[in-house]
Amino acid sequence: MPLRVAVQMDPIERINIAGDSTFALMLEAQARGHELAVYTPDRLSQIGRDVFAAVRPATVRDVVGDHVSLGEETRVALGEEADVILLRQDPPFDMAYVTTTYMLERIRDRSLVVNDPTSVRDAPEKVLVLDFPHLMPPTVITRDVAEIAAFRAEHGDIVVKPLYGNGGAAVFRLTSDDLNYGSLIDFFSTTFREPWVVQKFLPAVSRGDKRILLVDGVFAGAVNRVPAPGDLRSNMVRGGAAQTTELTPREREICETLGPELKARGLIFVGIDVIDGNLTEINVTSPTGIRAIKRLGGPDVAVATWDAIEARVAQRRT
Repeated sequence: MPLRVAVQMDPIERINIAGDSTFALMLEAQARGHELAVYTPDRLSQIGRDVFAAVRPATVRDVVGDHVSLGEETRVALGEEADVILLRQDPPFDMAYVTTTYMLERIRDRSLVVNDPTSVRDAPEKVLVLDFPHLMPPTVITRDVAEIAAFRAEHGDIVVKPLYGNGGAAVFRLTSDDLNYGSLIDFFSTTFREPWVVQKFLPAVSRGDKRILLVDGVFAGAVNRVPAPGDLRSNMVRGGAAQTTELTPREREICETLGPELKARGLIFVGIDVIDGNLTEINVTSPTGIRAIKRLGGPDVAVATWDAIEARVAQRRT
């Protein structure tokens, strides 16, 4: 069942294929005989309920420095000429990102959009997680400095990060007696218009922040990300080291709790972050981890993802 697959992503020429999950998904799609085309979100247009994109056919290779060949650009009606659209550009999750979800929402009855654009828009990664407070560390979403002060007084060491940040950018730990507290609050107040995420600091992060991938609501693979010495952040783009891992009973409970809700929302490929049995984020925009898991001897999550996508397409066609 060859499919026409359009990938909405950042410029493919610039990606680091060693860790890019979008590239892993494209390799698997191509291996299955699917036809690939790529476009960047700025090349989307909407006319009435029709959505058009300037796409380029793509052939991918797992070769550093020579990973893609692109054909001539053509303008296509995505709802008519794409069976599957992979919504895979990286955050920030800003109004430009949100606007693409409004556009793709108009054609999701004609093309399968992965992940579902309405659910992506309604499930920001640091907000959706709040639907499961019993799985989380103590957390508040606010920019009210009095609320933050009260939270800090109750919990001591805290972590402050932007609500719509990504990749570990602007994540700060503040100890209970940190003299930088006032300056950092001033910095966040002038830099970010949105509320911030404030969480109780989890010392066990030094042993790793586990990225767990779920496909159609089912556990598919995991990697433990250990922060570099002297750094709070475990993101691999910030120097975190990838290690093999197994799920604990608590982590399996988290997956089983989240799975049905993720599947019902059309969130086929999701990455959750867990520290010491505490769920901290549910990543639905452009989660990573496929290549690291496979490189460490784990399953190829791209295979499971395309199995799920193909099953959804077949179901829609019946």
